[in-house]
Amino acid sequence: MTSIDPNEITVVAAGPLASQSLTEAIGRLTGDAGLYFFDAISPIVDGETINFDIAFMAARYGKGGDDYANCPMNEEEYGRFYEALISAESVRPHEGMEDEAKYFEGCLPIEELARRGRDTLRYGPMKPVGLTDPRTGRQPFAVVQLRKENILADAYNLVGFQCHIKYGDQKRVLQTIPGLETSEFIRFGQMHRNTYICSPRLLNETLQMKEHPLVLFAGQISGIEGYTEAMATGMIAGMNAARLALGLEASAPPRRSATGSLVFYLANAEAKNFQPANTTFALLPPFEPEERKRVKRKADRHRIQVERGLEAFREWLETIGESSSLSNYAQAR
Repeated sequence: MTSIDPNEITVVAAGPLASQSLTEAIGRLTGDAGLYFFDAISPIVDGETINFDIAFMAARYGKGGDDYANCPMNEEEYGRFYEALISAESVRPHEGMEDEAKYFEGCLPIEELARRGRDTLRYGPMKPVGLTDPRTGRQPFAVVQLRKENILADAYNLVGFQCHIKYGDQKRVLQTIPGLETSEFIRFGQMHRNTYICSPRLLNETLQMKEHPLVLFAGQISGIEGYTEAMATGMIAGMNAARLALGLEASAPPRRSATGSLVFYLANAEAKNFQPANTTFALLPPFEPEERKRVKRKADRHRIQVERGLEAFREWLETIGESSSLSNYAQAR
């Protein structure tokens, strides 16, 4: 395929190795600001595992509300973090993919910034200006800011911490940060060549383009990561393409289900900071505060989320008249 006709029912499921002609066609269809070619993903931490006896909620100069958690460091703590960071082992590019190691200046891995000098990070992503540590009443020597995700429940993104470090070393380095010593990470940072659209600007939850509803996107190019996620979006896009061909309305799976939460993320994430995502429990709707008090164990909450998701997905299939597809699948299994 080398072109896309927006007047024909089409599912675009290209990956990072899409041909130049098809990539250009997607670019024309989505606009200059709608197509990315490089992933710079910061780690995401489970908010429940942040130690808020050390970390504190605040925005710089008190502006922007309390959407940021801040992990303050004194000079000694910063030194330990810095030494761990510059000694961490980076991921080596595969043979023939050496271009992956050539980064954009405005999107450098944090370990590359650190190698420019011991204080580079203190004047970059770890600058403490405009923040006061409530424990000391003073500005920290350095600070790690974590931005609360707008859709990922109880999850925080480490601002400016995109990196190309092996996962084991990432965990070791990140757990030297005060307040994150025992934290659990929903996703580690990574940087690699990729081709994906800015889905929140372009797609709705049925995976149809907002401006060209006969064109649907699925797979990695839609802004997801992972084989299961690629199959899930392919299933929804394929189902809706068939429904459009039969003169039926396209339909989106329920938010409570894993697939529904995935397409909800694609359509409703913050466009400015959009990054490809895997399916995680953090994508599912959060528990209400009262329910969280009743169900305290995370394992129990996850079990309830799974049960609710499966029930909601089955009910959705029955409502839209696709339940026979599920029965046929179960029989084939």
